[in-house]
Amino acid sequence: MIDAIPTPEPEEVREHRTWWWKEILIMGAFYFIYSLTRNRFGSIRVSGDDVPLHSFNNAMKVIRFERAIGLYHEESIQQWFLPYKWFIQLMNTYYGTAHFAVTIGVFFVLLHRRKDVFPMFRNALAAMTGLAIIGFALFPLMPPRLLDAPCPGTAKVVVAGQETVRKTFGGDCIPTKLRNYNGATEFGFVDTLKVYGGPWDFDSGGIASRSNQYAAMPSLHIGWASWCAFAIWPLARRKWIRAAVLLYPALTLFCIIVTGNHFWADGIGGLLALAGGFGLGTLLHTLNQRRLDAKFEQFRSSHPTSNAP
Repeated sequence: MIDAIPTPEPEEVREHRTWWWKEILIMGAFYFIYSLTRNRFGSIRVSGDDVPLHSFNNAMKVIRFERAIGLYHEESIQQWFLPYKWFIQLMNTYYGTAHFAVTIGVFFVLLHRRKDVFPMFRNALAAMTGLAIIGFALFPLMPPRLLDAPCPGTAKVVVAGQETVRKTFGGDCIPTKLRNYNGATEFGFVDTLKVYGGPWDFDSGGIASRSNQYAAMPSLHIGWASWCAFAIWPLARRKWIRAAVLLYPALTLFCIIVTGNHFWADGIGGLLALAGGFGLGTLLHTLNQRRLDAKFEQFRSSHPTSNAP
């Protein structure tokens, strides 16, 4: 009897094999490129007053849009919680840490527990982030917390009771009728990081020269948080876990508003970027699966089995 030539099962050829170290290298390299590209359009690297003025004018467009549809209530919400210093400090910490920690955690849970869809979700995350970079470049947006802050330069500010010199990126020197809406003299937003403190400061040290103060539209905090919820939901068996999965993007939305880092519209932009990311991610996954299918058919045709005696 002639032994049959062993042929791999279809799954052995067609499945996208994932190696944790390879995925770490891929995503690490992607995030490095993302950071460089994101900051290419940042508040430090672009010279002159053009970007601050442009980002301020874009913020005015967002405010007009939100007022037109009855959505502009960010300042009122922030004012309700400002008396609770401990809560604002907690939200500042949440804003600066959960965004990365939870996304990284979910990434590895997917890699371990949902290998069948991991490539699609990984592609969606990368595509969504790429779309966000385009948004940062085409629509630089001054966040609410900077609208009443000193214009680009340096200024003496009081942080935690101590006077210090910080770089400034605000728009208080730019005239606009929207600042005096209903007799007001300013927009009323507070830069909670500067006033209450947090895990880091965007206005001093090395982070001031690397961060993009105007990368607000779309909000990747919302995009990434929603991506995490979609990724984990099928694994959430218990009710309290499902409640936590749903709470995470909702809490993130509340956090970006109460800290003055985003408008409601930025969150909507984040969801649109997520939808586009899933569309591109699914397309890339489908094309790759077709490539693997063709590779399997080619392998099977070149390695026929023989069961003849």
